[in-house]
Amino acid sequence: MFLPLLLFDCDGTLVDSEPLLAEEMALGLNAVGLPFAASDYMGEFRGARFRRIVAELQKRHGDVAADQLDIMESAMRANLAERLARELTTISGVREALTQLSAYPSAVVSNGPESKIRTALRTTGLSNYFDERLFSGYTANCWKPEPCLHLHAASIMGFDARDCIAIDDAQVGVNAALEAGMTVIHLNRFPDAEITPEGAIMISSMYQLPTVVERLTRLHWGAGTHPQAISAKGT
Repeated sequence: MFLPLLLFDCDGTLVDSEPLLAEEMALGLNAVGLPFAASDYMGEFRGARFRRIVAELQKRHGDVAADQLDIMESAMRANLAERLARELTTISGVREALTQLSAYPSAVVSNGPESKIRTALRTTGLSNYFDERLFSGYTANCWKPEPCLHLHAASIMGFDARDCIAIDDAQVGVNAALEAGMTVIHLNRFPDAEITPEGAIMISSMYQLPTVVERLTRLHWGAGTHPQAISAKGT
């Protein structure tokens, strides 16, 4: 049976890095006069590229000199890297899901820098699941919510978009993969606060992922049924 390519987001999907990222963003942004709380990232900006967040805050609160922003971002990323290396853990159920799905081709597709992806996977012991199959927005010069990062990853991996399943926790990533024409699984860990975009399949735990992926594989790639007609409900 043909196995589709699994494209995993990193932050919030594989690793629980977002609380650390939000805290360091808040420290850095406030230091240059851009009001920002960790809850702002988790509520409004989750999954967004850092410079897009900065641009939006400058619209609201005024411009900050480019050299100040560069110095702040470098310090923020250095502090974050240290914290990731000490404190980072996986999202619950990730290791079990990756083990059960190990026969599938897979890659990581993230808006973060490649060095950050590598640190996250190395710290949590997930590097062996992906080896060098890492696709960063900074390397491709294209970020979610644009579809080109997913399409770039699929092309390099030798797959058509229609033969990919993207797994992402943030709406920017879900929408990017939907626009790319992929089957999309939304890891919605906050179902009371977030809505799964139309066309995506919702799961609330990574423990559900193998069952959903295997069902999609059988019913779509094995028998020709369109995957978006399948619900994850009851898994």
